Amino acid sequence: MNKKFFSRTIVRIPLIIWSLAVLYPIFWMILGAFKSNAEIYANPWGLPDSFSFSNFVNAWSNYNIDSSVFNSFIVTGLGATLTLAMAIPTSYALERMRFRGNRLLFTLYISAMMIPMVLGWIPLFFLLMQLNLLDNIFGLSIVYAVSQLPFSIFVLTSFMATIPKSLEEAAAIDGMSPYGILWKIITPLSTTGIITVTIMNMIQFWNEYFMALIFLQTEGNYTLALAIDYISNETQYTNAWGTLFASLVIAIVPVIVLYAIFQRRIVKGMTEGAIKG
Repeated sequence: MNKKFFSRTIVRIPLIIWSLAVLYPIFWMILGAFKSNAEIYANPWGLPDSFSFSNFVNAWSNYNIDSSVFNSFIVTGLGATLTLAMAIPTSYALERMRFRGNRLLFTLYISAMMIPMVLGWIPLFFLLMQLNLLDNIFGLSIVYAVSQLPFSIFVLTSFMATIPKSLEEAAAIDGMSPYGILWKIITPLSTTGIITVTIMNMIQFWNEYFMALIFLQTEGNYTLALAIDYISNETQYTNAWGTLFASLVIAIVPVIVLYAIFQRRIVKGMTEGAIKG
């Protein structure tokens, strides 16, 4: 018993230290969001004298965080939806249908995961410009969706591979079309994988910065990441540290809430996907 307790303690101590190292800056940022600039300079590590929401109001009203949050919701939601719309039928075709070049096409999709996105930024810039989708949140949503397509296909095919083919054969005998089999049988049975892919993609789209920086140029189209970067640049001249911390809190709250709600499904999906893959 003592040996087990000792071994567990040895393992847990580094994990606790690492957790504190990660959580403390977040806790410090949240406290800073409720402080005035004077408090931040006078007592940066202490508790605020009074919890004020003035920094949040300032960030929301004077630094256009409201429109940036809206743009981020649009880009994230539309990007995740487009990814699923392309990934689900593609995964089904690659996993269930046998045609010439099937394995080669699947390999090309998976190989695309290894290609750095930075190599495609310049061609994408000119492509979006020719399509009149540059500086457009819908154009950015399309880029996001395509960028996560290989990962989504990789995860979804591993789930679809374990669905018994006898279900499809029985449905086909009953006269169900391939589209009906996909949307009424395969898709519901792949719910765990779909939820996992959706949450992972949404977190990726919500936090993405570099592509938004390249493809968005008008301040009214800024996503939340770009708005925070703008506030960060302004802080060195205005000392609006409290506003910057407040905007960061606004950015991380949806991610934390989303992960807290779907934590078990995400872990279950990644575990099952790893086992099934």
